[in-house]
Amino acid sequence: MAKGESIVRFEKVSFQYNERKPILDEVDFVIRRGAKLTLMGQNGAGKSTIFGLIAGDYTPESGTINIVKGTSIATARQVIPRDELDLSVRDFFQKCFTNKVYDIDVRIDEVLEVVHLIGHEKVHDRIIRTFSGGQQARLLLASALIQDPDILLLDEPTNNLDKAGIAHLTKFLQDYKKTVLVISHDAAFLNSFTEGVLYLDVYTRKIENYVGNYSDVVRQISDRVEKENMKNAQLAKEIQAKKDKANQFAYKGGQMRLVAKRMREKAEELEDEMVDVRKEDKTIRPFTIPLQPDLSGSIISITSLTRMKGHKIVTQKANVTMGKNHHLLLQGPNGIGKSTLLERLAKGESEGAVIQKGVHVGYYRQDFSTLDFNDTVFQSLIKSYEMSGERLDEERIRSVAAGFLITGAII
Repeated sequence: MAKGESIVRFEKVSFQYNERKPILDEVDFVIRRGAKLTLMGQNGAGKSTIFGLIAGDYTPESGTINIVKGTSIATARQVIPRDELDLSVRDFFQKCFTNKVYDIDVRIDEVLEVVHLIGHEKVHDRIIRTFSGGQQARLLLASALIQDPDILLLDEPTNNLDKAGIAHLTKFLQDYKKTVLVISHDAAFLNSFTEGVLYLDVYTRKIENYVGNYSDVVRQISDRVEKENMKNAQLAKEIQAKKDKANQFAYKGGQMRLVAKRMREKAEELEDEMVDVRKEDKTIRPFTIPLQPDLSGSIISITSLTRMKGHKIVTQKANVTMGKNHHLLLQGPNGIGKSTLLERLAKGESEGAVIQKGVHVGYYRQDFSTLDFNDTVFQSLIKSYEMSGERLDEERIRSVAAGFLITGAII
């Protein structure tokens, strides 16, 4: 098939998880061979669901999805399955293929270079769980790239990449000759290689097609919203004027009542002309981490720490003291021990570090290893709340969750 011909076609595709969660409503769009597109849409609109439909993970309620026979598709998963954490790097990548790949080590080296995760050591026999959270995220991205698919689906691929990693991935995608569909909020990254946008509207549940890069489309959408608001404002003014006149004529009786009726009908016609203006994307509410009122003085002090140097653990002196309202950025290359340091601090296991007694410590890991995947969302939130030592307050739990777009239906 020649470049530019249809490789994926959605025709009147509808999909919903349940009656309360409709995602797509008779959606039509085409992805052409060799295209590099951004998939945009509000939070929760269903962008990742479209990836699942293309990959064959989901089946539409109605309509058809036509994908050219023999087309290979790969997507970068968000989390490494727990049953794969004890695999070697070689076996982890080998699982990406149905048939034995005899030059797998060479392919691994090439793809780890793309995601900027290769140094002097040979990692082929290294166990997956020994990598940091950021490194595991790069391995997931590399597991999609190594397949060299006809359609590459990338969901927020830059989330755990540093500046150099993003540069390497950008160059790879610029040179990639096949079809790419990306979900991302990184404007500079998207502008560097995408040429069009598929916009999924969470309210109409339709896909809109735009030509141009991410910034071009954001401007087009903003211009459209402004025009729709202006049109609606003008129509609202005319509608109110018709209704006011209708009320005046209605009181005069006789033939004036017929005129009033026509005025009301005209007002109704104008109301039908008003357009549904695209609503702004839902965003996480501003939030503050509450300060314990009884804290004073040094909250944490670090006199020494360990780090990786030349693939060996070395100890070095430090002089770090933090009090209330102090913020500190922990920076360094992947694998040097940043996550390990934070984890040990959170657990009170870091030698050379002292946290003031009674301080509540919150800890978040990017590889989700602090979550129990057997828990429901509600159970997980309750466990986190109980760790604070406060009495269970379900209303507060739900309120905080809603601020992070975790709705009652999700809970």
